[in-house]
Amino acid sequence: MPEELRELRRILRYRNMIVRTAVKMKNKMSGLLMEVGAQYNKRQLHGKKYFAALLERVEDIPESVKGLLRLSRNGFEMFDDIQKKLIMALRKNKLIQERVLRLMSIPGIGEVTALTWVLETGEVSRFSSSRHAISYCGLCSAQHESAGKEQRSPISKQRNKHLQTTLIEAAKLAPRWNEQLAVLHEKELARGNRNRATLAVARKLVEFMLAVDRRKTDFEMLKKAA
Repeated sequence: MPEELRELRRILRYRNMIVRTAVKMKNKMSGLLMEVGAQYNKRQLHGKKYFAALLERVEDIPESVKGLLRLSRNGFEMFDDIQKKLIMALRKNKLIQERVLRLMSIPGIGEVTALTWVLETGEVSRFSSSRHAISYCGLCSAQHESAGKEQRSPISKQRNKHLQTTLIEAAKLAPRWNEQLAVLHEKELARGNRNRATLAVARKLVEFMLAVDRRKTDFEMLKKAA
């Protein structure tokens, strides 16, 4: 991978670490409130106005806990601000901007997923086939057949863990925005295994991104040409 892409990949991976830390801060706030038995709205807790009003409203929370809540809130806001700035820097980079935007033309592919694909794969020519790309992303497993029944072993641990994690998370939401993926998800879900349905969607996302990357045309153009 060219040095310029390695530098950008380092920034993206650092951003992902910052996001994980921000999530820990959010979870810590919920944990502190549950620990002292405070009533709160889980969906609104991390809203700035709601959080400030909550601290003013509750009376039975010790001041020490309120202090920890404020520290956790400040930490969350700081980490969230950092990750947004890092994403903005990557978004504006001319080296990858066009490629990322093309991938985002695929319904269900967001900015972080597109950035992760570009910066973790490097040159798409490295993949000889979609199966090769799916294997690199850690989305395949060995299939065994016995007495007429098919069984699959756990997904591969020899993979790019950054792509694997991002694609699995994307696959959980993508069917909401992509009708073709929604049909695939329902079909696999009918077989009774939610995890396999998610993996099937993730593999299809890889196929979509590989096709768009190779042809250097956005997804809508590919659909019209099909």
